[in-house]
Amino acid sequence: MAQFEFIEWQENGTTATVWLNRPPANAVNQAMYVEIKEFFDNVDVHVPEARVVILAGRGKHFCGGNDLDEFKTLDPENSPGRMKEVREAFFSIYDSTKPVIAAVQGAAVGTGLAIAASCDLVVAAESARFALPEVNVGVMGGAKHLSRMVPQGMVRLMHLSGDLIPAAKLLPYGGIVDVVPDEKLYEAAQSLAESLARHSPAALRFAKQSLNAIEYMDLKSGYEFEQSLTGELSGYEDSKEALNALLERRTPVYTGR
Repeated sequence: MAQFEFIEWQENGTTATVWLNRPPANAVNQAMYVEIKEFFDNVDVHVPEARVVILAGRGKHFCGGNDLDEFKTLDPENSPGRMKEVREAFFSIYDSTKPVIAAVQGAAVGTGLAIAASCDLVVAAESARFALPEVNVGVMGGAKHLSRMVPQGMVRLMHLSGDLIPAAKLLPYGGIVDVVPDEKLYEAAQSLAESLARHSPAALRFAKQSLNAIEYMDLKSGYEFEQSLTGELSGYEDSKEALNALLERRTPVYTGR
């Protein structure tokens, strides 16, 4: 198993929590991008019993963005390889076989915003502030991720201004599930994770696959794809257990098979 310097995790029954841990603000360097990808590409190995994963940040901030010192050495020759590592880290979260909930406090800017927006759901603390400050430091990126959380008008405002926006102001757009007091953040994220984890791990895996695939499909193509997964899922024991438990008015016992 790979050794990690900037990623920590703990499995707690059917849920797990992963922490970004690079003080003081969890700014991400190239090595940390590689660790994020390695963890989420192999999430079934690292937290095999968990059905849902919470992604959080140690300290006062979720993630203060990309390590700015690394931007100083960025040039047209080395940027393709380094940018590939960045996007693969984001995509590994988005493509995770388990649903991922971001628990965001303090700064979630640039890379931090993209990491949060790569998750399936976002719970924010009252202290949470989101921003795309790329225009401030001479780089591009993050607007497409932000479009998963807010409509195009707000995407453009945040991308062109680079300003910090409080989580409460973004809440009405639907990309954030809830904004809670800072001291209640982990409790709220854990409660949400447990509400999802009561379902079959097989069904959650199929649902995650389906949601990713249909996100940008048209209605007819999307529903046809969903139906194809229904046929596949019907071959699992968990599918029949879910139905039988409902009919028999009992708590289902899932095996993931």
